[in-house]
Amino acid sequence: MRSIRRIAPPTLLAGLLLAGCSPLDAANPSASGASGPSASASGDAGAGRSIAVGAGPQKKYTVQQQPPAGSCHYRYEKGEPLEDPACTPGAISPAVTQANLKSTICRKGGYTSGVRPSTYVTGKEKKLNAASYGYTGRMGDAEYDHLISLQLGGDPNDYRNLWVEPADPGHRKGSGVNNLKDPVETKLHTAVCSGRVTLAAAQRAIVTDWTTALTRLGLG
Repeated sequence: MRSIRRIAPPTLLAGLLLAGCSPLDAANPSASGASGPSASASGDAGAGRSIAVGAGPQKKYTVQQQPPAGSCHYRYEKGEPLEDPACTPGAISPAVTQANLKSTICRKGGYTSGVRPSTYVTGKEKKLNAASYGYTGRMGDAEYDHLISLQLGGDPNDYRNLWVEPADPGHRKGSGVNNLKDPVETKLHTAVCSGRVTLAAAQRAIVTDWTTALTRLGLG
């Protein structure tokens, strides 16, 4: 039996075309790109991208699959290493919101130690991620870094929020981890908890470019 297809009235078709939609989009909402597990909760990151939402703190963390070896490439801004946004776009924790700052990242006594994955898990992930980025330097001088730090509500163990961050220019080999990104994170955390900037603004700024995050938010 031949199927019968309903035709939209000409006036409806004209309205859809003026709105920039196709009749197929109106008949099939999934064609317009409805969000999946990575729905946004923090607004735009970088060039119009939304920050993904991770699984949040877990009672037991497992080693996360990393991007294929050699598929990620560092960027550099005035010599400082930046992540590959295609591999490490960032991910936030659904457990941290603007409304619950006082009971999460801004609470007295700290927050990060209670949600941080064990070194057993992150140690394995770090080696896998080093292969993703083609990092061949000393592992002890590189930080397995949360792009959006835990103290800014970053997801603890989402692969999209973790990358092997090389040492800063001029760093003495064998002297351990000491990256300029860390004090930027601390200043942003202080600004969020004091109400100078919103959580979402701080997250967007550090995802876009951590080397300009403070200037972007007027924190100097």
